Amino acid sequence: MMTNDPVLEVKNLQTHFFTDDGVVKAVDDVSFSLRKGEVMGIVGESGSGKSVTNLSIMNLVQTPPGRIVGGEVLFHGEDILRMKEKRIRLIRGAKISMIFQDPMTSLNPFLRISTQMIETLRLHQKLSKKEAKERAIEMLTIAGIPAAKERIDNYPHQFSGGMCQRVMIAMGLSCNPEILIADEPTSALDVTIQAQILDLMKNLTSQFGTAVILITHSLGVVAGMCDTIYVMYAGRIVERGPTADIFERPLHPYTRGLIKSVPRLDRPNSERLFSIPGQPPNVIDLPPCCPFYPRCAEAMEICRTRYPEETGYGNSHYAACWNQANAASPGGII
Repeated sequence: MMTNDPVLEVKNLQTHFFTDDGVVKAVDDVSFSLRKGEVMGIVGESGSGKSVTNLSIMNLVQTPPGRIVGGEVLFHGEDILRMKEKRIRLIRGAKISMIFQDPMTSLNPFLRISTQMIETLRLHQKLSKKEAKERAIEMLTIAGIPAAKERIDNYPHQFSGGMCQRVMIAMGLSCNPEILIADEPTSALDVTIQAQILDLMKNLTSQFGTAVILITHSLGVVAGMCDTIYVMYAGRIVERGPTADIFERPLHPYTRGLIKSVPRLDRPNSERLFSIPGQPPNVIDLPPCCPFYPRCAEAMEICRTRYPEETGYGNSHYAACWNQANAASPGGII
């Protein structure tokens, strides 16, 4: 159940990587808020800044070459970016958990599942070893691991990819975090297991009241999962709003392109699947213009010289696009 109270506020976040070729502005002035019980989707192509945004929230950006050069990440009003490492360690895993992209590389192959889960529970929940193991078995059972009591002492290689992802979800939710960040949690899984994992996450977060940030490159994945959607391109948010509004009236040409690239069952099989032309831009020393204009069929002269201002179109729906006349017209899933 969502509330109006934000548990997380990201304000003007900037994360840069300093390389020999120049400054990579991976996250450039990103702001959003997350309410208790909300499921928020961050979508965009590879390299748009989705994962770096959430690594920045956890203060896990590797330095060097990366550095958070500006902004705030307020967790209940307290800036994570200005916390001491000891304080942050108490929040990671306990208050804010993250499911990383590939479960097969996120789990330590040399340690049993029980060892990896019990360590987290004992550290953050102050449980005895017996209590921690019982809690771990309970969470594995809830996450859909069959015969969890017998399998908890197995090694990761003894589980399938889907089962490893369930283990990661169980670990992420074992300490009852207030925020769960899921970074492409289904990208390494087949479509049948993808649907099961997404349903599992939705049910578990409803059960525990956890706020979720779901990172993905596919708007199709977030369609039935998220309450709000943030579309990222070249390190910035180009459109944001309620999920229903994003699908019914996508405002930014990039968002419309992402939606059109989703396969449709109500279209003829012979119809060619849409693809956004061109490639994402190199974000090293980007000029102060709309980074999408080289790929945009609606680009105007101003798009080549100035970055568009964010404009609201009612009901918390915003987009950064100069072509407001076209953006505001009903589009739907084209």
